Amino acid sequence: MSRGTDGRALVVGEALVDVVARPDGSRDEHPGGSPANVALTLGRLGRRADLLTWLAHDAEGDLVRRHLEASGVRVMRGDRTPPTTPVATAHLDTDGVATYEFDLQWDLPSTWDEDDDDALVVHTGSIAAVLRPGASKVAELLERRLATSTVTYDPNLRPALMGDPADVLPVVEGLVRLADVVKVSDEDLAWLQPGVAPAEIAETWSRSGPAIVVVTHGGEGAFAVTSAGARLSVAAPRVTVADTVGAGDSFMGGLIDGLWTAGLLGAARRAALHDADATTVQDVLERCARIAAITVSRAGANPPRRDELDSAPVTSDTKGAGV
Repeated sequence: MSRGTDGRALVVGEALVDVVARPDGSRDEHPGGSPANVALTLGRLGRRADLLTWLAHDAEGDLVRRHLEASGVRVMRGDRTPPTTPVATAHLDTDGVATYEFDLQWDLPSTWDEDDDDALVVHTGSIAAVLRPGASKVAELLERRLATSTVTYDPNLRPALMGDPADVLPVVEGLVRLADVVKVSDEDLAWLQPGVAPAEIAETWSRSGPAIVVVTHGGEGAFAVTSAGARLSVAAPRVTVADTVGAGDSFMGGLIDGLWTAGLLGAARRAALHDADATTVQDVLERCARIAAITVSRAGANPPRRDELDSAPVTSDTKGAGV
């Protein structure tokens, strides 16, 4: 796949091997990791996406690299790598909903083969934004990039390895204040601030700095709060759900892609992003929901390519797609 010339996305975060364990005892291995899946979605939508990650030079790392590069993602080379490639096991319940366990470490290389041109958008989230020692380096990178790039963030929290939510909350809120766009799930918010309504948290986060805060509700769709005062919602298309692996990541990739299409990315467009009209944001959200619906209609983190998105129908009389 050719890489576009209309700017690039720099995605910073974990790439790993996902082991999917089903209720019937069967197991499959797929390349994964939340930020890697966002980069994958962008690559499949025809965007130039670079992934700064922490992969070993082993069979699993080579599997991940080949998977991403086949969809146009450049995995950046650094001066240091881990001894083994991280692994996450997703245990699916009878409804196809995943819970995770992890065998990994997270850091960033000290130097990497970055292009001279600056990224329009820098995205991070999940393990990379919380797990030491890499998390502090990710935050420092985001701070440096604010002068040139839109910053996007998806907490995509993993309770199995992140510890006490009271310790995670200040980290998440610090990154929210840095970010221009935040996407978070209602499950993340319930773990992070139990008993507080997602809409209340979204409003609070919106006042702290982001232009757009999106909260996803699985099969119930999503809603968004903007700094321009819009309060928007989108339904999830009705599809037959294979599993929900990668649904939120593909929604996040679609969010970046949609804002890119609208000409709202890059530090020079920050004021325009904050002033984005409700119709523009609504159109982006509806496309994100469609992307997530296609993803959950097939096994694993397998987001659509642009031609699939434009042509393939997403119809069924079953349940709403998880986002």
